[in-house]
Amino acid sequence: MEHGFQVDQSFWDIFPETEIAVLTANNINNQDDSKVPSDLLSKANEKALKWVENDPISENDVIKDWRQAFRKFKTKKGARCAVENLLKRAKQGKGVGSINPVVDIYNSVSLEWAFPIGGEDMDKIQGIVELTVSPGDEKFFPIGEDDVEYTLPGEVIYRDDQAVLSRCMAWRDSARVEVTPETNNLIFYMENINPERQKDHRQAIKLLQERLLNYLDINTTLDILSKDNPNIRF
Repeated sequence: MEHGFQVDQSFWDIFPETEIAVLTANNINNQDDSKVPSDLLSKANEKALKWVENDPISENDVIKDWRQAFRKFKTKKGARCAVENLLKRAKQGKGVGSINPVVDIYNSVSLEWAFPIGGEDMDKIQGIVELTVSPGDEKFFPIGEDDVEYTLPGEVIYRDDQAVLSRCMAWRDSARVEVTPETNNLIFYMENINPERQKDHRQAIKLLQERLLNYLDINTTLDILSKDNPNIRF
């Protein structure tokens, strides 16, 4: 099955300056964590504190960016960007814990650079990943929940040919495509909604690629999507 990633014009109408880094990796081993530092996440949780020094958490620049973004489209009540949730846990001393090697690595980068990172099992994706605005009532099966949810009209989502992959842009992922120890092929995406953070975005991408390679021997292919480059195939 052909895979790819595309961003619909409806998204660019809301966020014309956004860039999305898309990384793919094939034939990976997500079970051997012998080279992953045991203190990777504890150090990342400490480094994350620099992004949320102000109280309340909404008074920090990276949080302001995402809260402002979430006001531009329809969201489920209480939905926040995934990176806000990670930074909030670090700030409260309830640091993000270990899940599996790949997830731990991208969570560490997300914490250290304050960008949301989505990671998914490419073999479970049906067709093309699309970032778009939902007409509403699209099915979503959230991680950790038994009941199906339905999107709201005007909600920014990721979806494939089967169902929704992530609600409210960078909020919550689908259980259907979550990365597990048995995952063999991967896709990651990392959004930057603030053009002034482009340099940070590139540094975060570089760090993610380096850690995947150094700790898990995973080579990645990178594409950066923008309004002028809205789709790729792989």
